[in-house]
Amino acid sequence: MYFLSGWPKRLLCPVGSPAEPPFHIQTDSQRIFFAVLAPAHLSIWYSRPSVLIVTYKELAKSSTQFGSYKQVEWRPDSTMIAVSTANGYILFFHIVSARGEKYLYEPVYPKGSPQVKGTPHFKEEQYAPSLHLEMKKVLDLQAPIISLQSMLEDLLVATSDGLLHLIHWEGMTNGRKAINLCTVPFSVDLQSSRAGSFLGFEDVHVKDMEYCATLDGFAVVFNDGRVGFITPMSSKFTAELRGVWAQDVLDGTCVAVNNKYRLMAFGCASGSVQVYTVDNTTGAMQLSHKLELTPKQYPDIWNKTGAVKLIRWSPDNSVVMVTWEYGGLSLWSVFGAQLICTLGGDFAYRSDGTKKEPLKINSMSWGAEGYHLWVISGFGSQNVDVESDIKSSANQPGILQFQFIKSALTVNPCMSNQEQVLLQGEDRLYLNCGDASQAQNPRNSSAHSEHKPIREKSPFSDGSLDSQGLSTLLGHRHWHVVQISSTYLESNWPIRFSAIDKLGQNVAVVGKFGFAHYSLLTKKWKLFGNITQEQNMIVTGGLAWWNDFIVLACYNLNDHQEELRVYLRTSNLDNAFAHVTKVQAETLLLSVFRDMVILFRADCSICLYSIERKTDGLNTTASIQVLQEVSMSRYIPHPFLVVSVTLTSVRTETGITLKMPHQACDAESIMLNLAGQLIMMQRDRSGPQIREKDNSPNQRKLLPFCPPVVLAQSVENVWTTCRANKQKRHLLEALWLSCGGAGMKVWLPLFPRDHRKPHSFLSRRIMLPFHINIYPLAVLFEDALVLGAVNDTLLYDCLYTRGNAKEQLEVLFPFCVVERTSQIYLHHILRQLLVRNLGEQALLLAQSCAALPYFPHVLELMLHEVLEEEATSREPIPDPLLPTVAKFITEFPLFLQTVVHCARKTEYALWNYLFAAVGNPKDLFEECLMAQDLDTAASYLIILQNMEVPAVSRQHATLLFNTALEQGKWDLCRHMIRFLKAIGSGESETPPPTPTTQEPSSGGGFEFFRNRSISLSQSAETLPASKLNLQKTLSMPSGPSGKRWSKDSDSAENMYIDMMLWRHARRLLEEVRLKDLGCFAAQLGFELIGWLCKERTRAARVEDFVIALKRLHKDFLWPFPVIPISSISSPFKNGKYRIGGGEQLLKSQSADPFLNLETDPGVPSVPRSQSWLGSIGPTHQEIDTASSHGPQTQDAFLSPLLNKGDECSIGSATDLTETSSMVDGDWMMVDENFSTLSLTQSELEHISMELASKGPHKSQVQLRYLLHIFMEAGCLDWCVVIGLILREPSVINQVFGLTQSSEVDGEMLQNIKTGLHAIDRWASTDCPGYKPFLNVIKPQLQRLSDITEEQIQPEAFQPANKVPEQAASTRAEESRSSACHSSSPPGEAGNSSAASWTEGPMAGSQEEEPCQDGTYDCTVS
Repeated sequence: MYFLSGWPKRLLCPVGSPAEPPFHIQTDSQRIFFAVLAPAHLSIWYSRPSVLIVTYKELAKSSTQFGSYKQVEWRPDSTMIAVSTANGYILFFHIVSARGEKYLYEPVYPKGSPQVKGTPHFKEEQYAPSLHLEMKKVLDLQAPIISLQSMLEDLLVATSDGLLHLIHWEGMTNGRKAINLCTVPFSVDLQSSRAGSFLGFEDVHVKDMEYCATLDGFAVVFNDGRVGFITPMSSKFTAELRGVWAQDVLDGTCVAVNNKYRLMAFGCASGSVQVYTVDNTTGAMQLSHKLELTPKQYPDIWNKTGAVKLIRWSPDNSVVMVTWEYGGLSLWSVFGAQLICTLGGDFAYRSDGTKKEPLKINSMSWGAEGYHLWVISGFGSQNVDVESDIKSSANQPGILQFQFIKSALTVNPCMSNQEQVLLQGEDRLYLNCGDASQAQNPRNSSAHSEHKPIREKSPFSDGSLDSQGLSTLLGHRHWHVVQISSTYLESNWPIRFSAIDKLGQNVAVVGKFGFAHYSLLTKKWKLFGNITQEQNMIVTGGLAWWNDFIVLACYNLNDHQEELRVYLRTSNLDNAFAHVTKVQAETLLLSVFRDMVILFRADCSICLYSIERKTDGLNTTASIQVLQEVSMSRYIPHPFLVVSVTLTSVRTETGITLKMPHQACDAESIMLNLAGQLIMMQRDRSGPQIREKDNSPNQRKLLPFCPPVVLAQSVENVWTTCRANKQKRHLLEALWLSCGGAGMKVWLPLFPRDHRKPHSFLSRRIMLPFHINIYPLAVLFEDALVLGAVNDTLLYDCLYTRGNAKEQLEVLFPFCVVERTSQIYLHHILRQLLVRNLGEQALLLAQSCAALPYFPHVLELMLHEVLEEEATSREPIPDPLLPTVAKFITEFPLFLQTVVHCARKTEYALWNYLFAAVGNPKDLFEECLMAQDLDTAASYLIILQNMEVPAVSRQHATLLFNTALEQGKWDLCRHMIRFLKAIGSGESETPPPTPTTQEPSSGGGFEFFRNRSISLSQSAETLPASKLNLQKTLSMPSGPSGKRWSKDSDSAENMYIDMMLWRHARRLLEEVRLKDLGCFAAQLGFELIGWLCKERTRAARVEDFVIALKRLHKDFLWPFPVIPISSISSPFKNGKYRIGGGEQLLKSQSADPFLNLETDPGVPSVPRSQSWLGSIGPTHQEIDTASSHGPQTQDAFLSPLLNKGDECSIGSATDLTETSSMVDGDWMMVDENFSTLSLTQSELEHISMELASKGPHKSQVQLRYLLHIFMEAGCLDWCVVIGLILREPSVINQVFGLTQSSEVDGEMLQNIKTGLHAIDRWASTDCPGYKPFLNVIKPQLQRLSDITEEQIQPEAFQPANKVPEQAASTRAEESRSSACHSSSPPGEAGNSSAASWTEGPMAGSQEEEPCQDGTYDCTVS
């Protein structure tokens, strides 16, 4: 509502010595002039600029006669001032303009500035006037004056002898009438017998009083602490007076009245403020609410504030400022919501934690429109060191000016149908919707106009549109601040109203005259071109946006006529473009609902207008027509009491909606906030109109209204929307009320389920109260959120040293900022429905909101609040709500998470109560496991650990650990290992802490061995002897995991964990999941080498080499090798190449990638050549020599000669179905003009085949790493498999080198030999790409056969005749691998192959050849 901004300003009083500081301040009725009293001085200050205009100093002689000044009161027209003195005199001063110069202060403008001196009212606005004070009259009342009160044309004075004097401002002597309070009868209400009790004591007198115009009477505080209300029994005040007691108050100190809400706030000696209202029927005083600090919020100060010293309502009557005897300021909304208090937080404590002296306040007064609070403080003499300079600014008596920002709702309540928060300051606006405009490009207006109408045009949107708005409205904590045009402010300060349009793109402000509007897209203000038009209109009833139009009610000064005007935003601001409608009486309030404008007028009538857009030619205007007038004078005692009026589609009979859906969103009822009472008037449908089918829309709108019904009391703001959404009917058709200290209320519709007939005994709507922690300023209906703002403070006292005289304000006060805030309210409503046994409605509402991102949080909050309340209750609860809430939450899939999150955030003592309602945690844990929700299961494990014996939690932890291992949830596995150890070592009381360091993943997840330097490039010959010793000590990994495994390794608990890890590792190896094994070892610090050494002949043995090889290709995305196209090409047929014998070449591979490349222009084409075939012969010779020379030469250079001719494409393919082998490689495009390349064709082909036959770089690193692990562990059969995949003879050499040492098991050698033989057979049939490599390693294989023969023959494992065949096949594989080691360029490999592969009968015979003679020949048919 109201929020402090920045630091207070200090206004220095230039005259008077520190001995005469000012002590009292009083503003005039317009709040333009302030009268400031010192003991013998009367000063008049001007509000803007805040300057001293004139001071009257009492002469010493008369000062002794009158006594010091005490109180001051202004005449309503600001022409006179009355000052009371200590000796019972009243001094009347006239305020007159100075004769010579009219202005005291003038603004000075630079040359060429646009300010025009000739505009009307310009001088009055811009300059501080020069005034004189003349004492006209002195009145002696012969008794000390306690209170002065201005009342229309009279001055009411209370004296200490118990008399009330009524003095006329003009004819003072004639108009004197004195009323003795002892003659005024007092009773509990005005209905009791006429002769009420009298005050009865001679010394009773009025201590404080204030006149309330809307109640027509006086709120009074007597010197004995009793409070009451005095009212005349007839229209004249001189008539008989009656008094009413407030029975409960016996320690009253001061009073202030709120005319708009008819409230009387009595300050008490206890420090609380009791707010009373008068009952309309009986006239008795009723307690409305209390303003008091709670021990919960202010434990150290709540009962130590002293008596209430001053109470001041703001000019718009929406907030009240309270201060106490011992200091401090507090701000409250009209019905008791606390907004600011300076007795806590940064206001009360310095940054070093020491307590500050609270600010003592002697007098205070609100400035114009409530933007400033003028305060005369008492700290000038107390808080500064006496030694400091007397003339220092801190020690001089001064006036403090606190600055405020307020919500636009306080003065322009029609803003309540918006979802934006708009705050207005003295010279700027704060919007929470600035993000949208920043996201849009201001120049791209067309894109913006498409975006704009989203929310309006689709009332039945599914909410996806609104999420964009939600992120915009919540965005961040900062405001979009719009500086109000200084040109407009100069002549129209202060800003009275402001309004924002539905989309948050445009704002309009109203000052003293005229109005101006601003676009957030163009960042420009639009002002009246003709300043006379601006100065001729005074906006009276607020303003509102309707689509692109600004609707406002104003008074035309020229024609002395009340008008309703509509201006188009896009046209120039000029009356020529406005649509003007004359109105009979002054408009007090204005609101827009869909295409209707509703006015509330000073004659207590409500007028409804229809508004529609009209386009004639180029001009677009809006036309307005009267629809209906409703007189409310029977129900409204005073028009000023109406706080807000709005049309809504809210109604009580839901049945109508089901019969006639088209009427669902018509303007159904008028909501009127009458001094805090919410009154609803519905359309009267009892007549025959409903049953007539031929009803025209106009007639339907003109249905009369029923008599009003009171919906709620103490209402500050009302929110309702005209949008509709079938999914969220509960929220959109509800009425939201803000009720100050009582929190919020929602009037929720209840719908029968599945359109069943509603029960006759069920109400159609229900009013649900709920508390929120913020002051609500806007409601996001679909998003179930309340938006608000909150004051935040920043301390800067550390920047100043103690001796600094200038420090005062910055040290005494923190810097105040306003921050955006929001709160969820859905859990309150669901809970209220469950309390009232409306579970079905709660379920409907919750299901409609289940898609909201914070819905899980809503369920959790509800469960948590009910649990805390019921489990900590002292008395037994007869009808506990927790089982109902638990049952309700089970309806949602988030049930398990909700329960465990709630438990983890609640103290252990309440767990038994919680799980008694929601179910056994063991069962819930098992449900999580079944649902594969391991993280939630882990949370339940911590619960089980605290609630069950260690054996149970170990059993469940083992279950979870195994599941986590299976799913590769490594973080969870690490936690589980720690958890299991903690249980074993007796630390079961404390749940396992979260790990502090997270090892960054490098090397494709195998980060475990990152501290060991491994050189994989060393060949077998250069390896030092120690590397070949398989019995050497296993190197322990360093780092945290290594320490963990070495510590306590002999304990039973570690053994238990190790057994599980070994079991998992064995399974991974059996299923040939090497990649998973590597991740597992790296992530969990598993000592893989040691385990592999033990398992070398068991689990770590390769059972089937072919399956292992295929599986590795698949897991590591490694392409199968292919034969270069040139070595298998066939002669031409019809100008195209055809492969004659390639039937079996790629039998196991999918044929999809092999497309004819002529269709792909992105692949380089090779010109056809007749001599191409001739180059194949020499190529085979090269292959033969390569295979016979062993591992030194691995590359076959294939170089066809190229001539220009018909184009055909070449390419080779790899067996990668989804992922190309080139995922990590660079794509090479070969230029068509080969003559420019420096590489020969054969070199190019060699490079391209190198690239095509390799997998991703990450896989390569991982494979080499695994190779190293297996090598150290002595699992040579796995080394061979990895060597085959990498196609590196050096690896095979290294393995075969190791086989010669005596430690190698003969069984393993035999396994390797059998495995290689199987691979050779598989390569011959399914993957000929492996043949060249198998040929290259043929000599080593021959050597291996010899070793195995020596080792195996005595044991007669296998007949010897198999060995040559094995060797032959191995040699064949070597030679094939060498040919396949280079492949075509990646562009070709990734895309497709050469001419279409036709399968022929030759394929089988072609591949049997190499097995016999150990070479690889390509027969061309």
